[in-house]
Amino acid sequence: MSSLPQPLRLRREVSPLELFYDLVFVFAISQLSHHLLEHLTWRGAAETAVLLVAVFGTWAYTSYEATFLDVHRQVTKWMIVIAMGLGLFMNAAIPGAFDDRAWAFVIPLLATLFFAGAVTALATRTDALREHFRRTLLWITASAPLWIAGAAVGSGPRLWWWAAAALIDLTGTWLAHPLPGRTLSSRELAFDADHMLERLRLFFIILLGETVLTAGRAMADAPVDVPSVLATAGVFIALVSLRSAYFGGGEDVITTAVATTTDRVRSVRLGVNSAYLVLAALVALAVGSELAITHPTEHGSVTLALLLFGGPVLYLATTAWFFGTTTGGAWKERLLACLALAAASVAAVWLPPLASLALLDLIIITTAVILTRTHQRLTSSLKAATTD
Repeated sequence: MSSLPQPLRLRREVSPLELFYDLVFVFAISQLSHHLLEHLTWRGAAETAVLLVAVFGTWAYTSYEATFLDVHRQVTKWMIVIAMGLGLFMNAAIPGAFDDRAWAFVIPLLATLFFAGAVTALATRTDALREHFRRTLLWITASAPLWIAGAAVGSGPRLWWWAAAALIDLTGTWLAHPLPGRTLSSRELAFDADHMLERLRLFFIILLGETVLTAGRAMADAPVDVPSVLATAGVFIALVSLRSAYFGGGEDVITTAVATTTDRVRSVRLGVNSAYLVLAALVALAVGSELAITHPTEHGSVTLALLLFGGPVLYLATTAWFFGTTTGGAWKERLLACLALAAASVAAVWLPPLASLALLDLIIITTAVILTRTHQRLTSSLKAATTD
């Protein structure tokens, strides 16, 4: 049997309230995709990235906090409900955040972060966690003046103020909110890693579902002709294949790897950190898909190639990093697929979108088939290693 020390284990099912909470962020993904579609420039992409960090950071903070507090406690339920209401107002303001609705975005953003952080710092059951969430509040306090200053200035310089604030928030999340001489010691924490991984898995499904809805809305607005139908089918095939690239045994690999690690919090942190880029990848793909469905036979462009192929490249590169750091395998196949997609994106500049979609589908289907087999072998080897 394995001689690895076993961390404290907990296991709770994802509650209906948590899934209800996630629906607010389905709305956010739609808003982010719409913002990028309406501002197809480098500045528009930067604005979308800043808003994405704020939105997903809010989801990550509150989901972590609900997991540590235990979602079945009344204080946790009320925290989720209040954060959900604030999140609805915040996400509704996304389209105008860089215009005339800056305060409508910033006020609920900061209210959610401070409220959820304060509740957790007071109500969590261990000294170590209370101290950690007090550090988290200090990091939020450091970025808050930048969010406020950005809302107060004009739309031109706002991007720079908010980019600095988002960078602080992102750095805090990636490093687990350290302070000099005070860092998170997560190996002995009683943390329901399985619950949080399930949250991430279900959130990923929701993100894919939102991309399907985006394709459906584009199809509803497009002419009912053969090119538009074929383009929609191509987008659908790409999304199903991307789903299979992970759910074709990938979740079994991650579950097995996390079950044998001595630091389960770290594994979840890596998953949350990678989710920022996965979310950005799916937003890019959603916008590229809508452009392809709307104009399936027109000339290609650099913008379309970056969105349609860059989204899957970012997704596969990010998951390659996550699998490599978490399981030690199933990353080379993903990087090879990234190279194939990058080469195809060059051709997509001159190809009509319909042909680009066919090329995209061919590469992603092949990748999904190869990864399914790779995941099966890797799961077997990880299970065998734990019994040696």
